[in-house]
Amino acid sequence: MAQDTAAKPDEAGLDPDLKRLATAIIVGAITVILDTTIVSVGIHELGTALDASVGTIQWVSTAYLLAMFVTIPLSGWAQGRLGSKTLWIAGLSVFLLGSTLCALAWSAPSLIAFRAVQGIGGGVLMPLMTTLLMQAAHGRNIGRLMASVSLPAALGPILGPVLGGLILNFASWQWLFLVNLPIGAVGLWLAARRIPRDLPVRRVPLDVVGVLLVSPGIVGVIYGLTQVGELGGFDHARALVPLVVGLALIGAFAWWAVRRGGAALIDVRLFRHAPLRTSSILMFLTGIGLYGAMLLLPLYWQEVRGEDALGAGLLLVPQGVGALLSRTIAGRLTDSIGGRWVAVAGFAVVSLATVPFALATEHTAMWTLMLALLVRGFGLGAVFIPLMTIAFAGLERDEMPHASIITRVAQQLGGSFGTAVLAVILVSTAAGAASLHDLANAFDTAFWWAAGFTAAAAALSLLLPGRTLDPRSAVPLRSARQSG
Repeated sequence: MAQDTAAKPDEAGLDPDLKRLATAIIVGAITVILDTTIVSVGIHELGTALDASVGTIQWVSTAYLLAMFVTIPLSGWAQGRLGSKTLWIAGLSVFLLGSTLCALAWSAPSLIAFRAVQGIGGGVLMPLMTTLLMQAAHGRNIGRLMASVSLPAALGPILGPVLGGLILNFASWQWLFLVNLPIGAVGLWLAARRIPRDLPVRRVPLDVVGVLLVSPGIVGVIYGLTQVGELGGFDHARALVPLVVGLALIGAFAWWAVRRGGAALIDVRLFRHAPLRTSSILMFLTGIGLYGAMLLLPLYWQEVRGEDALGAGLLLVPQGVGALLSRTIAGRLTDSIGGRWVAVAGFAVVSLATVPFALATEHTAMWTLMLALLVRGFGLGAVFIPLMTIAFAGLERDEMPHASIITRVAQQLGGSFGTAVLAVILVSTAAGAASLHDLANAFDTAFWWAAGFTAAAAALSLLLPGRTLDPRSAVPLRSARQSG
């Protein structure tokens, strides 16, 4: 009888305690994910309200992103030092403090500084979200769990622009930040009640050399890529210097971390684990497919089809609906047949559904493109789940914080790289555009590249392991890990 009772959560779905934890984590995380896209819609209005140039006000987004990447590599160490619950509440509190300060900003420099405070809190929360849930799941029903957790990631890039447009239409710019407070307050209340009490923490020494290498290294790469997008090419010192320096620092950190082993800030030895290595590469390509295309899509609606910011945001809703429709299916299939074929199919769908935009003109029927977005969202909603599930297969509990950092950095670097490359392609092909038709052709070229990146990811997904075994089958998981 006891055995039957213990099996119920596996057979029926997620354990009730895990569901309660997931709800608390999702509510807290959605504030961070929504914030990024909400604010991006209001950059122009913020510049006007604070009497700042485009070059200055762009730092509202850049400072947030860079602050996140200063903090993300530290999240694993901080979790071991402070405990998971304490760190989650602290990170969310810092994010909400930053949101409040942003709403009180009196100038562009003050807003930029307060956005950095937000980014520090967000950089703690994003990798910790995955770590907390993976550690609590003990390897069971990971596909269904990731289907639940992917809700903020699916909704954020879609609902954020819509919500931002609505706020700017009916309220002042301060509400771009104040909207975080009620959601975040509920997230804090749920975290206090539902995240388990911390176990006695370990006094983990901080890898100071690692911090001084990897954090500025990642920041240098991200900043360089943002400058590539703004300047329209890699041949500018303002883009090339931080890129080269950042890559050199990351290389130096990899050498240092191999020598330090498990005492390093990020245990890079985990790249020997084939599922994590392949999943991280695919997360990089997923970042390109999601964030890179999210640069192109609103611009296409605005520049070629004449929509305003709110209209462009609303036209992206079908992609969000598609992502919501595929989550449950992808989660169940990942648990039952394994993640390889779910990932292959998901990337293939994204690639094929991007092709209609690569063939579009200024007169293409809107319903055709809306249907393509629905299908594209269906594929995007499916690919995250198997990748995150496979990345953590066979890892020990104390390895999961490192894996969370690696996958998060891979995805964000892919997003920055994709945005930069597609921006360069769009700028270079649109430079000689003499008509709306020529501009549409320039977008076609950029969309072909976006489709190509996701097609490459579909092919690479064939290298993923097949069925993810239940954690009670320890021998196959460990042998697979050793062979990687």
